[in-house]
Amino acid sequence: MSRRRQQEQQEEVSSDEGSFAHFDEDDAFSSSDDDDLVNKRKNALLEKDSDEEDLERFVLGSKETFREQLFRDDLLPAVTDSKALVKAAADDEDATGHEHVSDSMLFTLDTGADSDDAEDAELGIAQARPAPQEIPEEAPAWEDSDDERLTVSLATATRLRKLRNTEAEDLVSGTEYARRLRQQYLRLYPLPEWANDATTGSKRRRRSSAASNSSASDMDVDSDGEPTASPLPLDTFLRSAASFLPDSHTSKRRKLRPETLDIQRTRDIPDTHKAGVSSLAFHPTRPILLSSSTSSIMYLHHIDPSAHPTPNPALTSVQVKRTDLRRAAFVGPQGDEIIFAGRRRYFHSWSISTGLVKKISKIQGHQREQRTMERFRVSPCGRHLALAASDKKGGGMLNIVNVATMQWIAQARIDGRGGVADFAWWSDGNGLTIAGKDGQVAEWSLLTRRTVGVWRDEGSIGGTVMALGGRNGPAELGGDRWVAVGSNSGVLNVYDRNELLVKQQGKKADAAAAAAAAAVEVKKLPEPARSFEQLTTSVSVVTFSPDGQLMAFGSLHKKDALRLVHLPSCTVYRNWPTEQTPLGRITAVAFSAGSDVLAVGNDVGKIRLWEIRS
Repeated sequence: MSRRRQQEQQEEVSSDEGSFAHFDEDDAFSSSDDDDLVNKRKNALLEKDSDEEDLERFVLGSKETFREQLFRDDLLPAVTDSKALVKAAADDEDATGHEHVSDSMLFTLDTGADSDDAEDAELGIAQARPAPQEIPEEAPAWEDSDDERLTVSLATATRLRKLRNTEAEDLVSGTEYARRLRQQYLRLYPLPEWANDATTGSKRRRRSSAASNSSASDMDVDSDGEPTASPLPLDTFLRSAASFLPDSHTSKRRKLRPETLDIQRTRDIPDTHKAGVSSLAFHPTRPILLSSSTSSIMYLHHIDPSAHPTPNPALTSVQVKRTDLRRAAFVGPQGDEIIFAGRRRYFHSWSISTGLVKKISKIQGHQREQRTMERFRVSPCGRHLALAASDKKGGGMLNIVNVATMQWIAQARIDGRGGVADFAWWSDGNGLTIAGKDGQVAEWSLLTRRTVGVWRDEGSIGGTVMALGGRNGPAELGGDRWVAVGSNSGVLNVYDRNELLVKQQGKKADAAAAAAAAAVEVKKLPEPARSFEQLTTSVSVVTFSPDGQLMAFGSLHKKDALRLVHLPSCTVYRNWPTEQTPLGRITAVAFSAGSDVLAVGNDVGKIRLWEIRS
């Protein structure tokens, strides 16, 4: 059994060795034949068939003709060494035709097209420059060939009927349809001025106020009156912009109807003050609105609701640091100067023609009386400035200053409790009407430096505001027809100044009677032409239109408390304002020089405009 077992094991080993040898031979894993088999397979992969050789010969050419194909289209000969190549290049340089020209003449300084052309002509060099292609004006960047084959009906579509030239026109081609669409777009949105300058190649103008959300350079003024940035004088804007010229229709006086008024809201002022609007004033001759607020900022806007892209654009703005602006006004009938002040011991004067800002810090001899200069009024003639004094001394005082020299010239007084409530200049600038807080009203003449007369407002328990307006009034009292006095009870009394004077027999009032104002006698208790009781809170604003046909009065203490009055009928308009009129709490009201625009400022800094038509 053992020998048989050994014999079987030897047969199994021999069979295994044979199979192992057979595996190495078939799969090339033996160490002796490994390299030969790998080389055979690599050569088999690198060998090319006939199709591949034909394709390579067609694309790259044969090895024998490669160099001939390489230099076939070149100017250089088919050289084989670098020396021959350099020699061939040198031969070409010798054939340039400029051998007789010196080296200094071959190099020039580039000083412009004219100098280049002159030197090239001197050297005899002809330059081949491409001729400039003329581009037709308004050439479209792309044209669609299908437009000619397209037909558009203008009559069937409601929105396209505006494109017709005649009512009977209907079908147009696609090209004509595109042209009319462009015309309609330009009619609604005209080409801006900066685009015209760019297309004509002219120099860009300096950024002006009436363009763009374009406004002039803003100016900051410190508390000492020194501007932190040099401002541009507004005179350049007023002279260069033709739209600032006064309109012809403003000089025509139109009759307004009582009871109902044709008034329409227009575009608001785009800039909003950061605090309540303290004062509003229109330029005497041009459509410019001046506004100020207690946030120390003063704006000048060009009133043009149709301006593109920003209606009523800003001209410039002034910020006076550490000064809450309470009032700002134009000076004189030409409006060539602006005076503005806050609750400080100084005020500023800004010359529009030169852009110079001056600071007036004190009035000689009256420094203790003028602790604040926020309450001032400029005479219509522009010669004088009245300032309400802070020190009452049992009554109220007004210091009169010469605007040209800023020197004190006179002082007006009113005796009564509480001091001065409000005051206004006569239209000729020769006197003032002063309203006291106790209801007394004084007429003071600048010619005689004395009070002409004192009368009392009927039913007043505390005066708040007053205003003068209208024409054809008594010449002895400045020529103003109406005087309105408001009280803290909400009642506004309007008086006819022709009825204030005591009529004297044998004397006729004329323009020369103003010089003899001492002989004027004023009624002590006149009767008002009309008392308005529409407001329930204290009257805070009242103003007359320049033509004397309208009067506006309102109250800050109640929302939307504003009324318009027709003169001389003294009737309140019943159709405006309505419950939907966005007024807010009114702080300032002003009429334009033509009495056709009403500006209303409120306590949140917004200024809204209305156009008065008829």
